[in-house]
Amino acid sequence: MLGSFGSSREEAEDPSASHHHQIQQLPPGGFPSSATHMRQLLISCAELISRSDFAAAHRLSAILSANSSSPYGDSTERLVHQFTKALSLRLANTVPATATSNIPFPTPNVTLLESDENFLHSSYLTLNQVTPFIRFGHLTANQAILEAVEGRPAVHILDFNVMHGVQWPPLMQAMAERYPPPTLRITGTGHDADLLRRTGNHLSKFALSLGLRFHFHPLLLSPDDDDPAAAVPLLPDETLAVNLELYLHKLLKDRDKTRLFLLKIKAMNPRVVTVVEREANHNHPIFLQRFIEAVDHYTAVFDSLEATLPPASRERMVVERLWFGREIADIVAAEGDNRRERHERFRSWEMMLRSSGFCNVPLSPFALSQAKLLLRLHYPSEGYQLHILNASFFLGWQNHILFSVSSWR
Repeated sequence: MLGSFGSSREEAEDPSASHHHQIQQLPPGGFPSSATHMRQLLISCAELISRSDFAAAHRLSAILSANSSSPYGDSTERLVHQFTKALSLRLANTVPATATSNIPFPTPNVTLLESDENFLHSSYLTLNQVTPFIRFGHLTANQAILEAVEGRPAVHILDFNVMHGVQWPPLMQAMAERYPPPTLRITGTGHDADLLRRTGNHLSKFALSLGLRFHFHPLLLSPDDDDPAAAVPLLPDETLAVNLELYLHKLLKDRDKTRLFLLKIKAMNPRVVTVVEREANHNHPIFLQRFIEAVDHYTAVFDSLEATLPPASRERMVVERLWFGREIADIVAAEGDNRRERHERFRSWEMMLRSSGFCNVPLSPFALSQAKLLLRLHYPSEGYQLHILNASFFLGWQNHILFSVSSWR
């Protein structure tokens, strides 16, 4: 078992079912205050932008910022705060200054798109500690890898975007307990050479404490690398596992290159490929549809944080501003090749993986029991729900699916 790590409910529900939203205008007779009205106001502002009515969009953005937006309020006020900043940033990037020179509007905080990498990496560690989202993906993917490489003497894990490597110590401990323990090599990719070095040192020291034969190979990639799989060293006696945690969606600015990437991964003949992705469609080419999807997705995310962390939680503020706020700014304010957070639903990944020659490997009953235990022990709120579809796992808040984990070969 991979450490101490549930859930609530297990339902065979289709997480990719679409929701149709009707755009509603600002209601007359005073400023609304309910969460539903706040959602309608945000969507109304986005609709004004999509119609190029920038002056009205500025006015509504200013009203939202002044009356309903606060990084210290309840989940609705904090959500409005992040989306209002993102809308203001989009307006600032698309409207000539002379077009709205007489209209006051919130000054966008461009640091959401230019956050220092150290702060961003720190917020990832905080996210891993205070929410089940990352740990759910790590735990389930680790179990799929352990089962796929059982009995193999040499294991090579190719981890795209390894970051701090927090996924791997539980798996390394489980491997060290096997007899005889295998040799483990991890190739970790990333864009920060110093972070890769520190991650490798940390994992190597941990392996030494376990008596596990281990090697970490850092692979520095440029953000626009056309073939991130080309430089991966493979040895003939190793069993390969590929980990794609919150990675594939970042390649989707060119769908053909994404398919080519998957074909090259398939040609490496991995024993297992684990995929963790957001369950949302933030890659719609029409801004308004993308915006509505984002509001609904992050409403569920912020509501889950509200229920699991105390009102004055510094950790929650860090995660909402530096991690989710940065994502929201990218989805709302960026266009074209500048947009990186191109989340798509599981059905899209399923079709792309199958067309690249992969077959779905069912996640095991033991993996299910571990995911349930994770939620039950560490995140006891009844709002978190575990769903199963097509032998893959989905984690949601209330009835809104947020993340998927699947295994392929």
